[in-house]
Amino acid sequence: MKRHIILSALLLCCNVLPAQKATRYTTTQEVTWQESRSSLSRKAEGKTLLTLNGGEQGTEFRGWGTTFNELDWDAFNLLTREEQDELMRRIYAPDGDLRFTLGRVSMNANDYARAWYSCSEVPGDFELRHFNILHDLQNIIPLARAAQKYCPGLELFMSPWSPPTWMKINHDYPVQPAPTNKMDARQAYLLFMDDGRDRDPDEMKLLGDRNGVFPKRLASQDFFIQDPRYLQAYADMFCRFIDLYKEQGLPITKVMYQNEAYSYTPYPGCAWTAEGTLRFNNEYLAPTLQRKHPEVELWIGTINTNRLDYVQKILDDKTLQQNVKGIGTQWECRNNLPQLRERYPQLRVMCSESECGNGQMDWRAAEHTFWLLSDNLGHGVDEYYNWNFILTDQGQSAWGWKQNALVQVKSADRSVHYTPEFYAYKHFSHFVAPGTRMVAYAGREHAKTPVVVFRTGKGYVVTAGNLTDQAVTCNVQLEGKYLNMNLPAHSFSTWEL
Repeated sequence: MKRHIILSALLLCCNVLPAQKATRYTTTQEVTWQESRSSLSRKAEGKTLLTLNGGEQGTEFRGWGTTFNELDWDAFNLLTREEQDELMRRIYAPDGDLRFTLGRVSMNANDYARAWYSCSEVPGDFELRHFNILHDLQNIIPLARAAQKYCPGLELFMSPWSPPTWMKINHDYPVQPAPTNKMDARQAYLLFMDDGRDRDPDEMKLLGDRNGVFPKRLASQDFFIQDPRYLQAYADMFCRFIDLYKEQGLPITKVMYQNEAYSYTPYPGCAWTAEGTLRFNNEYLAPTLQRKHPEVELWIGTINTNRLDYVQKILDDKTLQQNVKGIGTQWECRNNLPQLRERYPQLRVMCSESECGNGQMDWRAAEHTFWLLSDNLGHGVDEYYNWNFILTDQGQSAWGWKQNALVQVKSADRSVHYTPEFYAYKHFSHFVAPGTRMVAYAGREHAKTPVVVFRTGKGYVVTAGNLTDQAVTCNVQLEGKYLNMNLPAHSFSTWEL
């Protein structure tokens, strides 16, 4: 018996120690997924970015996903059946390239719908007699089922972009008027309760840090009508939507009350104040879900502002903390990740939407995505959702924003192109499976050479990017030995040890 215990302990130690040999995969703008071999060394080359002793606990990763949108469905339908199967196999099959297991859907139209719609556009339909998902049955559910063919355990999370128009103070899908919508320009005052002139009509199209503050001004009132009848009916809509998707064999396991409550959009959206957010989630959505769908998790999000004080105004609420399982962050809220992880350690954090770029679908976009993947996962995000996974041409939306995708379809000849961003994801998701733990990150202090270390059941996975014009030599110390990394200029690399 004693011998058995000692042997088990030795085996356990062996499982923790890194393998001596490593398989490396490298992608550059010229060559994708080049495989080579390397090994650990007792001598360091270049600067040591991270040192691990083997006892790091880190954050357990839960899963990868993408979003099922109407314009993705249109692009998908330009492909042959064989091409469709190959695409979904590469994205969702357990032995595919990306190995996703999750998906996201919206209740009612989002900005990548063909046109605006909702599941119940009959005013005063508090009893939901007219509520339906006919639109989803035609466009969204077939796309999710195509993924489910290769991932039978597919799970979905849902958030709305806009409630039905009759539930909003402006009785329209957008939040602000623009040339790309039909909202009455005289309603511009609703957002800030003044003349509305202090607005940037292109604020939503700005990339990067959007001048360091987003949004420039916070909405002064809720666009959702704060009447108990409306609030309760809306909570009931969430549950009805879950019911109808379940009937189609597609389980929704998480919901969030609103996509980007701090984006004051010319497309479907809804501005909420902190007070309205807490009222709806605590008094209506949480108890209704608990009563009708206790198996579905409520998360708070999606939060897309870098105004940390405003985020904390919501998350500091003790009742909310008891009601939600995690925080959905995207865009500017990524800047808050270190503070959120420290202040709310009991809450999980997901990246509910990776940034979408500007339709170029080029190497530069892939480098930005590789950085986003590194920074989010390195700060303890345990689920990560891509936005559009397939679009035509430059991915232009109905409201005029061109966006990126993992797969581009040229509408002129229906040719399929797996973009550099597809490979940026593959360098992570191909190896970082559910149950893998993120144990170390060298990122914001090394923004041009982000490195993340994960521990798997077999050993380690190390991802490294070189986003500079020069080759870089650096290393990671793994339990006394060195993984020396010679990173070509503008490259992505992954080591599996």
